[in-house]
Amino acid sequence: MANTSRSESLFDEAKQFIPGGVNSPVRAFRGVGGKSPRFITRGSGAYLYDADGNKLIDYVGSWGPLILGHSHPDVVKAISEAASNGTSFGAPTEAEIRLARMICEYYPSIDRVRLVNSGTEATMTAIRLARAATRRDRFVKCEGCYHGHSDALLVKAGSGVATLGLPDSPGVPSDLAKLTLTIPYNSLAAAEEAFAKYPDEIACIIIEPIAGNMGCVPPAEGYLQGLLELCHSKGALLIIDEVMTGCRVARGGAQSIHNIKPDITTLGKVIGGGLPLAAVGGRAEIMDLLAPVGPVYQAGTLSGNPLAVAAGIAQLKLLADDKVYERLEASSKHLTDGMTSIAGEFGVDVTTNRVGSMFTMFFNKGPVIDWDSAKRSDTAKFATFFHAMLEQGVYLAPSQFEAAFMSYAHTDEDIEATLKAAHEAFAKL
Repeated sequence: MANTSRSESLFDEAKQFIPGGVNSPVRAFRGVGGKSPRFITRGSGAYLYDADGNKLIDYVGSWGPLILGHSHPDVVKAISEAASNGTSFGAPTEAEIRLARMICEYYPSIDRVRLVNSGTEATMTAIRLARAATRRDRFVKCEGCYHGHSDALLVKAGSGVATLGLPDSPGVPSDLAKLTLTIPYNSLAAAEEAFAKYPDEIACIIIEPIAGNMGCVPPAEGYLQGLLELCHSKGALLIIDEVMTGCRVARGGAQSIHNIKPDITTLGKVIGGGLPLAAVGGRAEIMDLLAPVGPVYQAGTLSGNPLAVAAGIAQLKLLADDKVYERLEASSKHLTDGMTSIAGEFGVDVTTNRVGSMFTMFFNKGPVIDWDSAKRSDTAKFATFFHAMLEQGVYLAPSQFEAAFMSYAHTDEDIEATLKAAHEAFAKL
């Protein structure tokens, strides 16, 4: 039994000063139970080290950004050099241009890009732009897709298709939530019904091109292209939210895999190299609606922060090498095929969805194609599996409904150790 006394003590102390003891809810392990989350002191390569000195093989990767692993020397060096020149200026820097150019080169759908600090800021700005461009107020999102915690996006579906949104959190005005229409993921018919119900009122559809916050759920063949064509036929815009998938599933994100050019793209996580950085980008005529060129206001004291920009540039430079993605694909397939095979040996029903280095093993007979099918998963069984893996030094996302991530730093030996742990964990089920 691993010693976790220091983490437990720190958690008790944290709860005195921080709501729930954490600064982001899923970190509290509410989805899997247990005495305490692990408090982390450092990360190196594929590993985390907790406050009690336990070494963990990490498949969370700070929820996706650390595609090269923890503390990659090139990224750390870039941050250190940038910090030596100052941590923030509130003024333009040449490095911002360099990062913006790299993003535009990786994403043909993006002519111009605005750097912000978080995915929430990026999606909030994207929807504001779409509303300004179309002069419409309503927008459509999919049930089970997460686009940050701004008010208009914290809604859940009512009964039926394209119903008026209901607040999913206290503090969200119901009148505001009514402008958000929620439909099932992977249903083009539901999107068509939304436009039929509210003709000339919908500004945009915002979509995770590969869902990650109900677990990894890929789009059906032709689904994204169908949404784009539908939006354009109705005078609306398509926003593809690649905060999670951008430069993760491929250098050009999910849109490069599915050969689609959305009107607006949001990015985050990987492009910041592990520091707070995100972006919204799109066609020039849309992006030029932003102040100071246009009338749509958006600002941020730390936007384009030199440390985050330096980290992003260093990481994106390394991702220019195709061998990185080839290795990520091979490693991820090795792991997920092995885990699925072991589950079968013990007669445990699982469905494994994977795109590139992003994956989820649902404790579910499947298929898992949307939120309704994802939520049929056996969360109690997942929690047992999660803690069995953690006890053996494998750190997975502490929720059935989160994606896991492979990094370039994971070795074949790490994967074999993970599969060995999985064999023991499945045996307990």
